[in-house]
Amino acid sequence: MRLEKHLAANTVESYMRDLERFAHFILHRYDVEPRKVEKEMIERFMGWLYESGNEKSSQARTLSGVKSFFNFLLLEESIDASPAEFISPPKAGRTLPETLTTAEIDALIGSIDDSTQKGLRDRAILEVLYSCGLRVSELCDLKIGDLFFGEGYIRVTGKGDKQRLVPISGVARDRIQLYTEGRKQGKGSRDFLFLNNRGQRLTRVMIFTIIKEAAKRAGITKKVSPHSLRHSFATHLLEGGASIRQVQELLGHESILTTEIYTHLNRKHLQNTIEEHLHIPR
Repeated sequence: MRLEKHLAANTVESYMRDLERFAHFILHRYDVEPRKVEKEMIERFMGWLYESGNEKSSQARTLSGVKSFFNFLLLEESIDASPAEFISPPKAGRTLPETLTTAEIDALIGSIDDSTQKGLRDRAILEVLYSCGLRVSELCDLKIGDLFFGEGYIRVTGKGDKQRLVPISGVARDRIQLYTEGRKQGKGSRDFLFLNNRGQRLTRVMIFTIIKEAAKRAGITKKVSPHSLRHSFATHLLEGGASIRQVQELLGHESILTTEIYTHLNRKHLQNTIEEHLHIPR
């Protein structure tokens, strides 16, 4: 997964946790080695996941990992057929994340006291998340060398180590410059842009905490996360007249259908932007 599929470390860890649960279930219930696992055993494992209250998305991801594991055994010629091949994942309805209004975005960012170095950092983080539409992992991975302020872009490394150039607003650029003037870098930080108070790379959990605390101070009752800012970025762009193709490129989505999830627009508006992208005559 790391070397051939170039999946992110967090994705790999998630799959490994899923497979550890699967292995524990199979060994505890049946005590058989992988090549003796049968379809019915996997189906009972999936039933156990459902009964344990796992979300459909979690069930589907787990099954995907199990299927990939047995496909790997096929490639290694350790088994003749995959017992998971014809098992279908649970159908999950698409749920849209919370979107924030521009006024709520302003209140969220404005709730941060920028009279301290931490405040300068946190405000820069929110400006970049919203104005560039980054994933939280992409923000954590940003380095000083990824900033091309003269050209008005930043270089972002997304899923599968794919890189893209994203325009950065003047406000976000200024906030980063204010923050970096007093930024202290610790050993092993490898020039990462956003650091904790020990000079080390900031973690995803810390980003979530910063946003949660800012939302509380701003009196926002919606469920707010880094994903909310990315989603709001895309929605506001489409509402402002950007094409769905442009938003797709900025978000780093391989499929335009994935970009559709990030909209809270009315169906007619969304249909028009898709037709424009696909050049469908009206």
